[in-house]
Amino acid sequence: MAAVLRAERVWVETFTGLRMTQFSGLLRVVRERGGNGTLRGRPWSLPLAERALMVAVYYRTNLTMRQLSPLFGVSSSTVCRVIQRLGPLLALEPVSRTTDAPDRMWIVDGTLIPVRDRGVGASSRNYRFSANVQVVIDAETRLVVAVARPVPGNTADARAWRNSGLAEHCEGVTVLGDGAY
Repeated sequence: MAAVLRAERVWVETFTGLRMTQFSGLLRVVRERGGNGTLRGRPWSLPLAERALMVAVYYRTNLTMRQLSPLFGVSSSTVCRVIQRLGPLLALEPVSRTTDAPDRMWIVDGTLIPVRDRGVGASSRNYRFSANVQVVIDAETRLVVAVARPVPGNTADARAWRNSGLAEHCEGVTVLGDGAY
């Protein structure tokens, strides 16, 4: 199979939204966390830069593994193994927060995530089977603070918030939400 996407400036900036200097920093962090080594067996068929690009494209574009495999010239099982191996290494490290800061502000919003599992999802306002997931982020750092379990996509944000238990998690913090809350 011939690959289409390579770790070149045009593909990195188009599919990840990162500048090449940012992508190079991401590669450095992944390399420091042990992403360049093999666990056992054959070595990777793609260099680390292209594997990191694959994971970033997977998370950014919501393409399936079957759709990514011809783009990178590998099998869909290789795409799965790369995402399972490098996905956790691309995650941000938790930052220390001061718990006594009275002016902390968090933001809550619900997002509809397309799902195929009809036990979790329901037809929602976007006419697709999706799940409603409540996400709380820190307004200053823009890092995710908490995520609720998914509920069917036709559940209103206010009801999903009440049933999620996130309100107890947000005690003592100013929480902002849109008009649905």
